[in-house]
Amino acid sequence: MKRSFLFWVYFIVAIILGIYFTTRIVMISMGHGNLATIHNISITSDSSDGDLSGVQTAAAAGLGAPTGSLDLEILNNRIRAVPIVRNAATRRLPNGTLRVRVELHRAVAQWTDGVAFYPLAADGTTVETPIATRDSDAIVFRGTLPDDISEITAAAQPLAQKIDYLEWIENRRWNIITVDGMTVMLPENNPLASLRELISLNENQNILERDIRVIDMRDSARILVK
Repeated sequence: MKRSFLFWVYFIVAIILGIYFTTRIVMISMGHGNLATIHNISITSDSSDGDLSGVQTAAAAGLGAPTGSLDLEILNNRIRAVPIVRNAATRRLPNGTLRVRVELHRAVAQWTDGVAFYPLAADGTTVETPIATRDSDAIVFRGTLPDDISEITAAAQPLAQKIDYLEWIENRRWNIITVDGMTVMLPENNPLASLRELISLNENQNILERDIRVIDMRDSARILVK
């Protein structure tokens, strides 16, 4: 059967493409050519307002590395070490690009050493560089912290303007120190219920405005005031 002109055109083009891609694969495997090394990094995150400059710096360690032998786990660990990063996943693309996807911590509170204020994630991780001034709407913590501060932070939010800071006492319960120097001692068990009761007392009786040094709520059956 006589072959058509288009058949021979397609046949020749297929041979040329085959030679081209074979040559590229051989060059890459030998470490030659633009695609043999990482020359571009694409970074995306699950937050539109996060500062990715630290991630960019950490990921830049992969630039110039051989595409086929770059250890992605080592690079991911380097990126995860950036304080704002909660998790990271990195993929190699065939065009010499690293695609990095990061999940970021979100600040829900602040921690202070008495001088500066450090934005905190829900697990107590410092997620950004410290600032000199306090966020007036933030719940502030001092000292050591438990593994999760999200619930106590949310529960205390209505009193943000009244609270100086919260302190984790003996790794088992909370003290609230107000801006007027009053200490509120929350119980070890179910501190959120006591905190809601405190909010109610303040709304109805302005208890945090009174000349009181200590409100002891450790015994759920009674509240002691000094």
